[in-house]
Amino acid sequence: MCSPIVVSMGSTDVEVRRSHRRRRTVSAYRDNGRTIVLIPARFTKAEEQQWVATMVAKLAKGDKRRRPSDTELRARAAELSQRYLGGMAKPSSIRWVTNQNSRWGSCTPAEGTIRISARLKGMPGYVLDYVILHELAHLLAPGHGRQFWSLLTSYPRTERARGYLEGVASAAGLDLTDADQDEEALAPGQAALDVAAVD
Repeated sequence: MCSPIVVSMGSTDVEVRRSHRRRRTVSAYRDNGRTIVLIPARFTKAEEQQWVATMVAKLAKGDKRRRPSDTELRARAAELSQRYLGGMAKPSSIRWVTNQNSRWGSCTPAEGTIRISARLKGMPGYVLDYVILHELAHLLAPGHGRQFWSLLTSYPRTERARGYLEGVASAAGLDLTDADQDEEALAPGQAALDVAAVD
């Protein structure tokens, strides 16, 4: 591998790594806030610039898809409610929050507000969709009883998403809980998808 070089692409620093073993493929990823682009050593400077721009754009597009804005979150919630809940769940607001370190999401059914933990940004779309649906279902059925879970049966990736969240929680030394055991810590009429520390 040749020595890496760092180029600036607007506000993004990109480390370009050339490899003699790499023949045709170009790849890119993010590592500790830096964008790394891997290219064949034989590429000209013009090819390098073209591929760096292409790969940075692809990463940005993927980031946008995995990290929707509050407005996009509202649109996503409306679409999920329509598709899986017959449009019955209509939150008055849904937004990202940074102060939920022990919950994936929470809602206040009486007010129709939903808060989604910023920790979900960057997770697969089906996981975010599950958490949004989980909170939308709380608008229709507070608590985690039969009626609540029956609302989620129409989402085909419920178990997969729950498994993903359990894996993330386990890797972080946390335990995902859906039980209503911590509801006394919530304000009246509030529900949450919690993460609790493992003892």
